[in-house]
Amino acid sequence: MRRYRRAYWRELAAVIGVVLLALFRWWSGDWTEPANGNRPPGVGLPPGVYRVERVVDGDTLLIDGHRRVRLQGVNSPESVKPDSPVEPWGPEASAFTKQFVQAAGGQMRFEVDGESVDQHGRFLSFAWSGDRLLNEELVRAGLARATLGYDFSPRKKERLRKAQQEAKRAQRGIWNGP
Repeated sequence: MRRYRRAYWRELAAVIGVVLLALFRWWSGDWTEPANGNRPPGVGLPPGVYRVERVVDGDTLLIDGHRRVRLQGVNSPESVKPDSPVEPWGPEASAFTKQFVQAAGGQMRFEVDGESVDQHGRFLSFAWSGDRLLNEELVRAGLARATLGYDFSPRKKERLRKAQQEAKRAQRGIWNGP
């Protein structure tokens, strides 16, 4: 009889251990994300170098096959939004981002600064290739607007603000015209 009780407690301990491990992996963001991008609030993209699988549009990337990343602090014209027309400069913004990623060899360094997930469940991040910041370069080229009302560092806000001033002065992209 004692032998059966010991076996029961060992099995119970093993089941509890597996459940705790699964909960830890889910909470730490290690678990594969569902297709709709839902995740626990506040779980951001771990900083590091990731392979960019696809450029969705000017300010959205797909990395590691299933993670959607929205470039933080910028908003490029839409080029693939369902039930919406393609906006002027949207295709150019997408092409610029694709070219930037290709020049980086498809590998980019992502860093979170402030808010980590947007209202659509996408990771918010700044994307780097060496010392070049994609978010800033999009704005400087006039292919995105700086969105400075969100929570991220004053240093990056200043970089984006200066890049936007430069694009406006030179009348690049979205700043070229009436």
